[in-house]
Amino acid sequence: MKSTLIVGIGASLLTAGIAKAQQRQDITPRTPNVLFIYADDLGYGDLECYDGTQVKTPNINRLAKNGIRFTNAHATASTSTPSRYSMLTGEYAWRRPGTDIAAGNAGMIIRPERYTIADMFKNAGYATAAIGKWHLGLGDKAGEQDWNAPLPTALGDLGFDYSYIMAATADRVPCVFIENGQTTIRTPRSMSVTRRTFPESRPEKIIRNYYTTRSLVSGTTNPS
Repeated sequence: MKSTLIVGIGASLLTAGIAKAQQRQDITPRTPNVLFIYADDLGYGDLECYDGTQVKTPNINRLAKNGIRFTNAHATASTSTPSRYSMLTGEYAWRRPGTDIAAGNAGMIIRPERYTIADMFKNAGYATAAIGKWHLGLGDKAGEQDWNAPLPTALGDLGFDYSYIMAATADRVPCVFIENGQTTIRTPRSMSVTRRTFPESRPEKIIRNYYTTRSLVSGTTNPS
C-alpha cells in the first residue's frame, strides 16, 4: 500500500499524496503519510499554540496538540523562492545563482535532472503532489512560456505525480491556476475541494486547497 507525502507551501500545499486506508489488511508495514505546510510571512508568535493572541488558529492548535511542537527551528532564507528551493533540493539557495525572489514568468529554477525531496519520497513508494503557491519558475526559459499550452517543463519533471499550483504569487502575472502543467480556469467555489483518484497502484487522495495563509491557519475554506 502506498502512502502519501503532502507539502504545504505558504497558502499552498505541496503533496506527495494522502493515502486512504484500504479495506483489506496489509501484510507489509505501513509508512506514514507526510504533510509539509510551508507558510509565507508566518511568525513564531502568530499561532495560538505559540501564545499568539491576535488570530484564532484552531486547526494548527490541533496539530500541535496531537503531534510534536518544536520550540527551536531555523529557516534557510526569509523569503519564498530561496527557502522553497532549499526545502525541495536540500541545497542552500545561496550556493546556486538565480535563486533569489523569482519573477512570475521565471523559467524553472530547479532543473529536471536535479534530485528533489519529491523524487526521494516517490522512490520510497509514495504518491506525490504539490498544491498551491509554487514560485520556483515554470517552463524551460523565462518570459517565453505559452500559458495557454502545456508547459514543456513542470512539476511532473521534479518528482510530483500531481500538481495544482499558482506560478508565483497573486500579485504577479500570470494570475492563473495550473494543473499538471496546463492552465485551468475554475471558480473559487469549485476549487475549494478537489477530489482525485490515482490509478489502481496509487492511493485515493482528497486535497483541500487553501488560498491564503490566513485561511489555512484559521480553518476557513474560501478566500475572504
